[in-house]
Amino acid sequence: MSMNTLELAEHGPVIPVIVLQQVQDAIPLAQALVDGGVRVLEVTMRTPVALRCIEAIARAVPQAIVGAGTVRSVQDARAAQTAGARFAVSPGYTAAVGETCRDIGLPLLPGVATASELMAAQAGGHDFVKFFPATAAGGIPMLKALAGPFPDVSFCPTGGLTPQNAPDFLAMPQVKVCGGSWLTPPDALAARDWPRITRLAQAAAALR
Repeated sequence: MSMNTLELAEHGPVIPVIVLQQVQDAIPLAQALVDGGVRVLEVTMRTPVALRCIEAIARAVPQAIVGAGTVRSVQDARAAQTAGARFAVSPGYTAAVGETCRDIGLPLLPGVATASELMAAQAGGHDFVKFFPATAAGGIPMLKALAGPFPDVSFCPTGGLTPQNAPDFLAMPQVKVCGGSWLTPPDALAARDWPRITRLAQAAAALR
C-alpha cells in the first residue's frame, strides 16, 4: 500500500530539495538530514546521478523517506519508482504523469502556479499540491488568493523559501509543509560538511 502524499507533512515542516552531483555523497547527506530530524527527502532528477542517489538512499538509510523531484515525464516516474523512490514531485502537472503515477502506485505531489493548473491537478485526484515557484509566482498573497476558491486544497510551497520567510508560509492553515533547498547548500555539499547539514536540518525541523 503506497502512502498518501499528505502523510509526508506528518514528518516535519520542511522537505529538503536536494541536488546531488556525486553518488558517494547521497548516503552521508541523507544520514545527516535524518540525524537532524528530517526524514522526508526530495532528490531532484536534475543531475545524471540522481537515480543512483535515490537507489543508494533507499537501500542504505531506511529511516529516510526518499522521493524523486523534477519528475517531468512518464519515463521519469517509472525510473524513479524503479530506483526506490517512495513518492514523486513534479514542477508542473500533466494528466499523463498523474495517470502513470496512479497506475504504478507512486504518490505524486504535482506542481501548480495558477488556478487552471490547480483545477487540472484536482481533476486528476490531487488535493495536495506543490505551489511552485512559490515566491516568483506571487508568494503568500497568491496562496491566499488561491485558498479562497480552493478551500479543500493543501499546499507545499517550494521555490524561493528561506529560513526567514518559511515560518510565514507555514503559518497559513492551507500550508502543510514547505520545500526548501537551504538545508543542503552547495558549499556544504562540496565541503562534505555533514555536521552543518545536520544543524540546518535541526533548525528546519523546529520551524513549526
